[in-house]
Amino acid sequence: MSKRSHVDTEPEDAAQLFRAAVGPLRRLPAQEPPPRRAPPAPRAHMAAADDAAVLDELLHGHFDATAIELGDELLYLRDGHSPRLLKRLRRGEYSVQDEIDLHHLRAVAATELLAAFLADSQRAGYRCIKIIHGKGLRSGQRGPVLKALTAHLLRRRADVIAFASARANQGGSGATLVLLAVR
Repeated sequence: MSKRSHVDTEPEDAAQLFRAAVGPLRRLPAQEPPPRRAPPAPRAHMAAADDAAVLDELLHGHFDATAIELGDELLYLRDGHSPRLLKRLRRGEYSVQDEIDLHHLRAVAATELLAAFLADSQRAGYRCIKIIHGKGLRSGQRGPVLKALTAHLLRRRADVIAFASARANQGGSGATLVLLAVR
């Protein structure tokens, strides 16, 4: 009596034995690969870090609204840009794409809201926005706190090219038009 090992079987015999052991086969329906998730939107990590640093400084630093000399009108143009941009902004030649009203807010809340608004406007690709801060008529000795805070924050942001007080029909010195860099 000789024992046959599984090695002794011919490959064809092995395939037949396997088919006989498994039974009849049926084809599976063709499946599409699962849909791939869309990659997350890119984030500018350094811009977020800069915004957080400015916000932290404004919230926990010593911001003194009386330290900034404010006339009735705000004007600012970042170095390296044409004065023509500021002139066009002051004339109201840019259409305002979004606005925010900071009236009746405390400085801390206004700072947080303004920083978020500027970041959202930049992400949306807006070129010109309006910030309504009021004239500070009820601020007493302190002067226009929200107006000074707005000017201070805007000067510190790299994405702000220029800003100027709005024309009389857009809020006058109680509002500021801001020209943002396009990224």
